[in-house]
Amino acid sequence: MLDIIQAAGWPIWLLVATSVVTLAIIIERFLALRTSQIMPSGLPEQVLELMRRQQDEPDAILRLARRSPMGRILAEVAAQRQQDEAWRLSAIEDTGRDVSWRLNRYLPTLATISVIAPLLGLFGTVVGMIEIFGAYTPNSGDPGLLAHGISIALYNTGFGILIAVPALAFHRYFRSRVDYFTHTMEREAGALNRLISRRNAS
Repeated sequence: MLDIIQAAGWPIWLLVATSVVTLAIIIERFLALRTSQIMPSGLPEQVLELMRRQQDEPDAILRLARRSPMGRILAEVAAQRQQDEAWRLSAIEDTGRDVSWRLNRYLPTLATISVIAPLLGLFGTVVGMIEIFGAYTPNSGDPGLLAHGISIALYNTGFGILIAVPALAFHRYFRSRVDYFTHTMEREAGALNRLISRRNAS
């Protein structure tokens, strides 16, 4: 590996740093976007049971909000149960936007990496081409310098693509998971809100 880095020249270090950031984001998002972390099993039923038993005091709601993003949204619905529906919907939407922002954290960075990694590889290619032309003279050329320039060009191009492809793939994957989580939380919050509206109307 060190031989490859040495053959690829100094531009490869930009791509190495980019690959480290990419790997760190992928691992962090895999851990953060687990279903058990976002939407614990049976949580909507627990909220309904708390409300049925009239045990939805502020302390219980606060504990619920701390458990997960879905818990935070459902806790907001329960906390605003005495307000009129327009107020309650506004509060739910505000909380939902903040939860959505947190779920999408680092994904724009991953998308940016998928775009700039090939450009960094292209930069390395340009550096390699410069070395190739610098080593060439009409009368003679150093084969070692020519080979080194070609290595810089090819390794950087390949490594840039190697980083960009998984970065783009994982960005799409994580975005689809966030969309699924957001849709499910909106559905559960809407169902709880309608139940509260019916209770307040009766």
